[in-house]
Amino acid sequence: MTLQLAAPRLTDPAGFGRVAVLMGGTSAEREVSLDSGRNVLEALRSRGVDAFGVDGIPALVDAIRAGRDADAARVDRVFNILHGNKGGGEDGVLQGLLEALGVPFTGSRVLGSALSMDKIRTKQVWLAEGLSTPGYVRLAGSNRDARSDVKSAARALGLPVIVKPSCEGSSVGVSRVLDEAALDEAVALAARYPGEMLVEQMVQGDELTVAVLASGDGHVALPSIRIVPKGEWYDYNAKYVAEDTQYLCPGLDGEDERAIGELALAAFVAAGCQGWGRVDVMRDRATGRLFLLEVNTAPGMTSHSLVPKAAGQVGIDFPELCWRVLETSL
Repeated sequence: MTLQLAAPRLTDPAGFGRVAVLMGGTSAEREVSLDSGRNVLEALRSRGVDAFGVDGIPALVDAIRAGRDADAARVDRVFNILHGNKGGGEDGVLQGLLEALGVPFTGSRVLGSALSMDKIRTKQVWLAEGLSTPGYVRLAGSNRDARSDVKSAARALGLPVIVKPSCEGSSVGVSRVLDEAALDEAVALAARYPGEMLVEQMVQGDELTVAVLASGDGHVALPSIRIVPKGEWYDYNAKYVAEDTQYLCPGLDGEDERAIGELALAAFVAAGCQGWGRVDVMRDRATGRLFLLEVNTAPGMTSHSLVPKAAGQVGIDFPELCWRVLETSL
């Protein structure tokens, strides 16, 4: 597949200065982030970038403060590969901190990060923009233990449904509910995580994802990936552990591929995102209609991750991808 990407903005790794690769943290996605971070760190160093690893936001703040002393090495920019919220780096807190400290960083800024971390508010923005997303019912924090509310929501939407916490990623706390008997267990799982709960219509069909990458003054959609897990659905195990999940890239053909790329770019921009990310989409098997699920503003960069697979399809190897993501901090 041919895709026109602008030339890299830098050719000399010294132009980035000293780069902190921020990984780990304290969110539910800590282990995935550590794996991603190790890969990014190795890739940047292979391209001559002066990069070092930092585990978590407090350690990053210490490194930035120490670097402002005359005798210490400075932190010139941050490659953020933290995942999740509550100690992860995708909820806008880190972004606001780094903006206040005047330290450049990769990816989306405060608005795009905070909004995309909240699946409910993201859906509200998409609906206001006329972008398709599955029907849903929001359950506020005060109603989290009221299983009758979840059952009422499922009846209103019509089974099957997805039950999930509104502010987690990597399929953490997510359940597919095919019948009412499974609702209690789904609620108990989602309720382990803070924040609101989301009950969403389950689209039955193909699961796809589209990576978005900065190029010149705008963004481009990389080829879509259609995900075919060995089991019933693409859960945490299929994402990060199983070796039998199939990834078909491009995931669609012709006009359908063009349409999903345009939808992903529109969703990314509407959510206020910048730099790079990944938009998850479902295609209804019966109608072929596309439905937006969520945006990931700091996607995984593990051996199982999808952004590197899509980049590879257009000739961008992993070190070059990391270089281009790092350029989003310029």
